[in-house]
This record gives sequence, C-alpha cells and structure tokens, in this order.
Amino acid sequence: MIEVRVPDEQEGTKAVVRAWLKRVGEAVAVNDPLVELETDKVTQEVPSPAAGVLSEILLETDAEAEPGALLGRIDSEIVVRPERSPKGEVEGRLAETPEVRPSASLRTNEVEESRELRLSPSVKRALLQHNVDPARLTGTGRDGRITRDDVDRAVASATTVAVGKSATVQPRHFAGGDIPHDRMRLKIAENMVRAVSEAPHVTALFEADFSAIAAHKTAMAAKGVKLSYTAYLIKAAAEAMAIAPAINGRWEEDRIAIGSAINIGVGTALGEKGLIVPVVKDAGSLNLVEIGRKLDDLTARARSGQLAAADVSGGTFTISNHGVSGSLLASPIILHAGQAAILGVGKLEKRVVVREVGGQDAILVRPMAYVTLTIDHRVVDGHQTNAWLSRFVEVLETWPAA
Repeated sequence: MIEVRVPDEQEGTKAVVRAWLKRVGEAVAVNDPLVELETDKVTQEVPSPAAGVLSEILLETDAEAEPGALLGRIDSEIVVRPERSPKGEVEGRLAETPEVRPSASLRTNEVEESRELRLSPSVKRALLQHNVDPARLTGTGRDGRITRDDVDRAVASATTVAVGKSATVQPRHFAGGDIPHDRMRLKIAENMVRAVSEAPHVTALFEADFSAIAAHKTAMAAKGVKLSYTAYLIKAAAEAMAIAPAINGRWEEDRIAIGSAINIGVGTALGEKGLIVPVVKDAGSLNLVEIGRKLDDLTARARSGQLAAADVSGGTFTISNHGVSGSLLASPIILHAGQAAILGVGKLEKRVVVREVGGQDAILVRPMAYVTLTIDHRVVDGHQTNAWLSRFVEVLETWPAA
C-alpha cells in the first residue's frame, strides 16, 4: 500500500479537503490528480505517488488536514494495463476485471455523476446560492472541471440559466439571504483581526504623477511589449527599498529582521472569494520586462485557481492596487502577516495640478494617483516612511523614455 499524504509546504496552516477527484476502486496513474486541498491562500491538487488503484480514503471532503496528514492509500499491487478506446484515447483498465460494455444511457449517467462529484464545495455553494445549472457551464479548470471563477463569470454576465428552466437570460437583481462562510473567508477574517491587534498601523499619503510611466508604457506597447501599471509599481517599490531597508523587514520579539531578497506580493481580487496575494520573488534583481512576465503568469494562475503554495509564500512587502476597482484612497490597508509595510495605490485619473514651466507657475492636466504607505510603527518610523514614499514617487515621475 502506498500512502497519500498532505504536502508539507503549507506555511504551517491547515488545509481542508476540497474534493476527491478519484473514487475508491478507481485506477490511477503516477501523477494523476487525486484530491484538491484548499487553504486560506491557494487550492492545490495532490498527485498520485504511484500507479494502481485508490483503495482507501481516510480524510473525506471538508475534513481538516495538517501538513503530512494521511489522506488515503493506493494499492500498487493491482496491475493496470493501458487500453485504447475507439477514439484512440489511452485508458487504464484493471487486468483482473472482466470487460463489461455498459449501455450508452448508463455511460451518459456515469459521465454526469462524475461531473457532479468533481464539483468542489465552494463551487457547489456558489451554484446553490445563484441557482445555477452546472450543466450549462463550460469548465475552464483542469480536465474541464467547473471552477468558482466560471460560476462568478456566468453570474456577472447575467446569462446563466437556473436549474430546470429553459434557456433564457436571467437579469440580475438584489436578493437577500445568508452566504455561508467558506474556509478562505474565515481565514482572511482571522488574519485581518490578528494583524490589526498586533501591529500599530500608521498611514502616510503622497500623490504621484504617472505621466512618465504612461508614456513609457505606450512606447513599449508600440514595440510589442505589453506591461501593466502594476509592473512599474513593483519595480519602483524595489528601487525605493535602498532608501529605507526596514520597509522590507518584519518585527521579531528580539530584533527587526530585514529580508535579503525583495519579494513583493500583489493583492489579486477573486470576486466573492476574497483576495489572494501571489508573490514576485526577488523583484530587486529583475528588470521591468521580467517583472511584467512573472506578474502576468501569477495573476492568470491566481484567477484560474492554479497557484501553488510556493507562489504565495515568502513575501516581504505587499502592493494593494485598490484603484483598479475605483477607489481613490483606502486607509489603513491592513498589513500582511509578518510584514512591516504595504503600499496602496488609488485610482489613476486626470487632475489639474500646478507645475513650474519656464520659471513660471502653470496649470496642467496630468494623470495622478494617491499612493499610501501603511507601516507597522514598531518596525518603521515616520521619517523612513516618508523617505521611502519620496523615492518611490521620484522613480515613477522620472521614468526614462523608452
């Protein structure tokens, strides 16, 4: 018997069994996805460590699972031989099992049953909450599984059809009622309360002119390189760390620990599921284009539920680009656990500003945004905060032409 265990790299947090992707008695191959685990940060698939048959499930759906916990067992002694289907697809079949050809109707029922079993608890809750028929959704997850993002997009587009109804467009409308907490929402709430309770939050506010990076962004796009504003924010933040290294630090009982690498997390909204913070590792050693590529990859995988635990661990600083959803200012932005500071960037909009042109004051229209730095006042003082923000804004406003 081969044991299937919860991966150890869980940052010390407990996971919850979200959904089993195989049933007891079902043949599996090496690295076949067996079970989905969900923490407050990511959902990850545990692959099969061996070929054989899933013989036992020890932790059922919604059970808590600590790192190293035993999930189930695989019987590797049962031989599975490959067989090609009429469509040419390779299938696993038990050598000892007599060949049985089910009727077409039975095969259809099995497909529908399998599809239902592969819905995670969070997806099932969303389907019930919005009265959505999963048969009308196209899954974008691995092997065509329906993800929470698929449900959210369908609801947002107002084209989802309720269970048992004809194919008609259903307009969105306000509806009261309770929304059950899922594990991610509960863990986020716990982390927020602990962060505010433990760290004295102080916020400084500056304003930044985005004219230079807007021009650079346009010039790079003309060369075929598409960059988001967030990539520029990460690069500028990494450069500003040289002015006040404690911004990249954390409070310890006996010291202030300053990270040797600048690992910048970027808050990424997941709709009703909350927020996740993928981390661009060692941002200080990357150029702008490299940052842009890493950011695009992390963001895409965050929204498709494909981030690994390593993608959200090890952050030393965080950026919350809350302006993308319309807010001008958010204060304070709650610090990420174990970090000394978080940058907030408000909505980018054209504003009237006064600038000196040719020795004379001039009224100009420029793309402006409020930027805040919320700090753990145990780690960082006011002069360090303002020095860091001054340098950050300077980098943005003096960005060289492409």
